[in-house]
Amino acid sequence: MHQFISVFDMLKIGVGPSSSHTLGPWRAAQRWIEKLKSTEIFNAISKVKVDLYGSLSLTGKGHATDLAVLLGLSGTDPEFIPIKEIDEIIKNIQEQQILFLNAEKEIVFETSQIVFNRDFLPFHANGLTFRGYDASGNEIATETYYSIGGGFVIQEDEDSNKKQDTEAPNKFPFPISKAVELDKYCKQENKSISEIVFENELVLRTPEEIYTKIDGIWDTMLECMYIGCHTEGTLPGGLNVKRRAFATHEKLIKNTPYNGISEWITAIRSTEVKFREILKWVSCLALAVNEVNASLGRVVTAPTNGSAGVIPAVLMYYMVIENHEATIEHARKFLLTAGEIGSLFKKNATISAAMGGCQAEIGVSSAMAAAALTELLGGTPAQCLEAAEIAMEHHLGLTCDPIGGLVQIPCIERNAMGAIKAINAAELALETNPEEAVVPLDKVIETMWETAKDMSRNYKETSEGGLAITVGLADC
Repeated sequence: MHQFISVFDMLKIGVGPSSSHTLGPWRAAQRWIEKLKSTEIFNAISKVKVDLYGSLSLTGKGHATDLAVLLGLSGTDPEFIPIKEIDEIIKNIQEQQILFLNAEKEIVFETSQIVFNRDFLPFHANGLTFRGYDASGNEIATETYYSIGGGFVIQEDEDSNKKQDTEAPNKFPFPISKAVELDKYCKQENKSISEIVFENELVLRTPEEIYTKIDGIWDTMLECMYIGCHTEGTLPGGLNVKRRAFATHEKLIKNTPYNGISEWITAIRSTEVKFREILKWVSCLALAVNEVNASLGRVVTAPTNGSAGVIPAVLMYYMVIENHEATIEHARKFLLTAGEIGSLFKKNATISAAMGGCQAEIGVSSAMAAAALTELLGGTPAQCLEAAEIAMEHHLGLTCDPIGGLVQIPCIERNAMGAIKAINAAELALETNPEEAVVPLDKVIETMWETAKDMSRNYKETSEGGLAITVGLADC
């Protein structure tokens, strides 16, 4: 069946540090509350317990999974909660041992009621079970959810794209499951990838709604880069990782005056743009986003939180260095194209590091950015797909081995590397005749999934292999 995954499913606004380990469990808690309300069990709940399994357990502390669950149970939303309120909510729960369930009723809650189980559930590496008890201690509500990457949450009897599949596929003018189908529609209609994607999105939203949502995504990305470039200090978590975007930004911007994000963009456009400066700017912007992400700041999953810096850094590169006349229209095209490329990986492989290693996060985000940049640089749809293929091809096998289970080392630097690779892939694709390409995008997606299945579990966001073992917290 052809599946439709919206751009706004691939690019979500949420809180860091992880889409699968923070945003997903947060959303799962919200879903469970909705289930309790719909079955009229909510009022009978006097106690809750949450079991975390597999990767959610092994790296849950470093990814703030337990805190995300508490925030979800408290009735807050990751897209809208004021960041400054997060610490206060968590502190009150921990000190008072009271949980304000869905902001409606107080129940006794101790942190020991979130249990970290090293066992893996068979369906997916990121499982969590919510249990509700009545005043007599009887278990009256139990649901298990799986956080499958990018903030997507499902239950075992659901298809990962159930919401999209229930929309009659023939409602969408261009049903797409494979890259070859996307290329066919572009040629058939003589349209760019972003134009094809926009036509599909119109089935669900008006043009004004699409523009409002996508502009909000770009605004969030801009704000995130701005905050990251203007915040110094050390990241939380115990690794004592020093923020680097601040110092790099100061050297690059020099003494250029500005006030606010709009003037900042103009200021960057006026700076020196030799090759080394371009590398530094792209790296700085990617680092800035993921330093904000590591601090439980608000970012855009693109397609995940751990890879949130690649797409904004590459788009900003185009907007402030490559094309000084760039407008919001360019940003819209970029994000529409990027979202569609990400959906191809979601449909045919995975965007979850717990299932596919870091190739599923940084690799996918680099492919998304490469294709989108190629379109803005005047490439054909076939060249855009070739750019995505090149970017992923050189991320195949990339492991996920975060030190201390934190989305910091090597995660933050990997965003800078993924952004640079995306730009390189776009330039290579622009000089390539896609008809002569040996490896099509669909084949590299298939290869990525086969590689993911062959990869040792130790390298799938468990912190049981790689750098997470050779470099311990004691070394930091």
